[in-house]
Amino acid sequence: MEQSGQLPRAAVNLPKQIGKQVNLYALAAGAAGVGIMALAEPAEAEIVYTPTHVNIAPNRIVGLDLNHDGSVDFTIRNLLYIYSTYARRDDLTIIPKGANQIFGHASASALKGGVKVGFSGVFSAGSKSMAFGTDQVGSFYCNGQWAKVQGRYLGLKFSINGQTHFGWARLSTTCQLYKIEAVLTGYAYETVAGKAIVTGQTKNEAGQALSHGPAPAPLGVLATGAGAFSIWRREQPAVSSR
Repeated sequence: MEQSGQLPRAAVNLPKQIGKQVNLYALAAGAAGVGIMALAEPAEAEIVYTPTHVNIAPNRIVGLDLNHDGSVDFTIRNLLYIYSTYARRDDLTIIPKGANQIFGHASASALKGGVKVGFSGVFSAGSKSMAFGTDQVGSFYCNGQWAKVQGRYLGLKFSINGQTHFGWARLSTTCQLYKIEAVLTGYAYETVAGKAIVTGQTKNEAGQALSHGPAPAPLGVLATGAGAFSIWRREQPAVSSR
């Protein structure tokens, strides 16, 4: 029985063409709604891991783009200084972009696997020494936290759209006489702002991860403007002191 004061609604038959347009609009709106709902879902902890294998020999620079947005977040520089025939030095250094920071005080810490990298960590701004080698009249030595290490980690604190994220980069190093060579073998970051990551962690608590796979580009692509790739390097001449 109809409620008092209300008139029954009559069915309306739309013209065929208008009906098609309404149906198409409904489908499009539904698809858009699904996309909006997917974007609006609460963020879940997710690790973005990129395995790679990049040699950082003397006079090479590698730019590290943790979140693959085409912008370098940290630069690892291996620079050879030649003062004279018997006085030479090789410096391995990491340089953060802008306000990004590195785990460690005066130098970059060479962290073991399983270390928590988050707000509780000790971070500092500015360039940080990793390792250095010297040749002084035929007397050779290497020093620094990153001298002759295997599978150690940089703890990294960086910004995405004004929010703080944490990540790591894994490297091994060797030193022949005074020349240092590093190999970058992978890096990762936590997609949730402010959430800590553990060095070596490539998956979240649920075992989920996003992997970009081995960095597929020839090195040097970012330097030449191909912003879709995350690692770049270029050669520099040895720096001489006159």
